[in-house]
Amino acid sequence: MLEVKDLNVSYQELRILQEVNVSVKDGELVSIIGSNGAGKTTLLKAIAGLLKVTTGKMLYNGMEITRLPSHERARLGIVYVPEGRRLFPYLTVTENLELGAYSPRARAKSKENMEFVLSLFQRLQERKGQQAITLSGGEQQMLAMGRGLMASPELMLLDEPSLGLSPILTGEIFDVIRKLHENGLTILLVEQNAKRALELSDRTYVLENGSISIQGASKELLSDDRVRKAYLGL
Repeated sequence: MLEVKDLNVSYQELRILQEVNVSVKDGELVSIIGSNGAGKTTLLKAIAGLLKVTTGKMLYNGMEITRLPSHERARLGIVYVPEGRRLFPYLTVTENLELGAYSPRARAKSKENMEFVLSLFQRLQERKGQQAITLSGGEQQMLAMGRGLMASPELMLLDEPSLGLSPILTGEIFDVIRKLHENGLTILLVEQNAKRALELSDRTYVLENGSISIQGASKELLSDDRVRKAYLGL
């Protein structure tokens, strides 16, 4: 579904991503792990069209999207759920969700998607009329993911969904990600919680200093000494 080939991204003179190659097959859950500052969020933003690519190319379902604007990528089904949630704080839960369904394709399924999101996140059902700013951190993350689902994604880019959440809420968020994967949604996940990401995903890329250093089946990387020492504290 997605092919990232020899991707380079720079901020002014500083190169953040160097010759990055990543692929995601239809129906896969692929995770990207790495330390802070490794370039994980930069990679997702580049795929979503929010950052300009220096060199390299990206293909989505065989179509080159390297220079395509972000809103065109969203219309194709590439949906980015950003780190930090980025909600509309003074709009209600319902209004935030409705704004996720802005594309013609998503508007056509907005009622169906709304029912699905509210069944997936029971807490949002209970808080439909509340402003987003009044929600807890976990509820805000649920709303951010729900807004992404309202866009009818084919490929969901999830950026640090467990950031700042308690272990219990982290578990709930990962349960939802697992359900979405089981339902056939293709997901590219950036996550600081390396152990949970490896347990949940099919394949994993390790990003270090802007380059892919290790890649493989997630189950195999769970027992890889380099990964265990650097990211699992073992």
